[in-house]
Amino acid sequence: MGDFNMKPIIGISSQYGYKLRKTLSEVNYTYVDAIVQSGGIPVIIPVLKEMKDINRYIDMIDGLILTGGEDISPLRFEEEPIKETKNICYDRDETEITLFNEAYSNGIPVLGVCRGLQVLNVALDGTLYQDISTQIPNSIGHISTYNIDGGYHSINIKKDTILHDIFKQEKINVNSQHHQSIKDLGKGLKTNSISSDGVIEGAESTTDNFVLGTQFHPEAMLNKHGEFLNLFNYFINKCK
Repeated sequence: MGDFNMKPIIGISSQYGYKLRKTLSEVNYTYVDAIVQSGGIPVIIPVLKEMKDINRYIDMIDGLILTGGEDISPLRFEEEPIKETKNICYDRDETEITLFNEAYSNGIPVLGVCRGLQVLNVALDGTLYQDISTQIPNSIGHISTYNIDGGYHSINIKKDTILHDIFKQEKINVNSQHHQSIKDLGKGLKTNSISSDGVIEGAESTTDNFVLGTQFHPEAMLNKHGEFLNLFNYFINKCK
C-alpha cells in the first residue's frame, strides 16, 4: 500500500432495495459508521450484472465486508428450497460469491456479517440450514425484530480463535436476526462460537487468509456496547 498511514479502503457489499417504484442499492449506515470509526474508508459495492467488472473493485479495496440481508439460494449448495426460504436474489448471490472468491484468491481480508458469514461458507463449499426453527430441534430464538443494538441471546466463544483474541471472553451477549445458519462448514473454516442450542454463531479461516464471519451484527451493537468496535479495529488492522 505504500504509505503505512494511508487508511485502508474497505468494500461493503449491498443489496437491492425497492421503494416508491425505485430500485435502490442499499446498505445499512451502521456498516459505514463502523468502518469510519475503526479507521477505514468505506466504498459501497452495488449488486452487479457483469462479474468481470468485479476485478476492478478487487484492485481498489484492501478489505471486504459481506453484509446481512436475504437468504442465499439453496441451489448454491445443491438443495431445493423449503417453503420457509422465500427472499432470495440471484444477482446478489452471484456478485457476493464472486467478490469473496476473488478477494480470497488475492489474500484480501474478508469480514462476513450474518448473511455474509453464510455467503463465505457457501463459497467455500459449505452448506446451510435453510430454517433453524424447522430443521434444528429445540433451537432457541434467533430472530429479534426489536432492539438490535442490545443483546438477544448469549454465545460461547471458543478459545484459540480470533474471536476470543478480540473479545477476551468465553461468553458474550449478541443481537440476532437470522433464520438460516451454517450446517456443514466450508473448506478451510473452523467454528469460533456457538449458541446454547449448538447453532454456529461464527467461523474463521484455518489458512493464512484472514476470513472472519459472525452470525450476529457487531456493527449494530456499537452505540450501546463499545467493545464491539474491537472487532472492526482488528479487521481494519489486518487490511493495512
